[in-house]
Amino acid sequence: TAAPGVQPTGTAVGGRPADALANWAKTIGPKVGISQTAMEAYGYAELVFAQTNRSCALNWTTLAAIGFVESSHGQANGASLDSNGRATPKIIGPPLDGQGGRMRIVDTDRGELDNDTAYDHAIGPMQFIPTTWKEVAVDADNDGQKDPHDIDDAALAAADYLCRNGRNLSIPADWWDAILSYNDVRPYVQKVFDTANQYGQASRT
Repeated sequence: TAAPGVQPTGTAVGGRPADALANWAKTIGPKVGISQTAMEAYGYAELVFAQTNRSCALNWTTLAAIGFVESSHGQANGASLDSNGRATPKIIGPPLDGQGGRMRIVDTDRGELDNDTAYDHAIGPMQFIPTTWKEVAVDADNDGQKDPHDIDDAALAAADYLCRNGRNLSIPADWWDAILSYNDVRPYVQKVFDTANQYGQASRT
């Protein structure tokens, strides 16, 4: 794939660290149909892990594929990403109440993240459930907040989650296991794989 060609060396002039990938995102984004803000977030997460956990072999295409399947890159339910990467309005999935084939997860965050004190909901562009977010929450854009509704924070947190347990995502079995850990539904994994593959091919054109 066309990988980001710069190193994350701190906050870029004018804002978030991912802004340093603006030129790359402007080139690749139109090829794959992803907004510049979302592209920067996915690329920045890849670069961070290339420095901090190279053995995971994380690629932006995997994060982008999850972002597409989960929320159309922060555009589900009429939302859009602002210039800082925050989805507005917040993307909150249906209640995890055991209905319609959904898991049943009784409220764990007192409605702090999902505005529901009865059941949990998946939240944000990468659709974390509250308990998982609390495990992997990160401030990727140095704004002082760990925000699941911010695609910078959510993409880097997703990278951390996928790379856990010593996974090497260049190994098919590890990649498959990582995506299953994100959502244990095999058609979901196939959709993520197909989307990531399409992004990889399109980015090289």
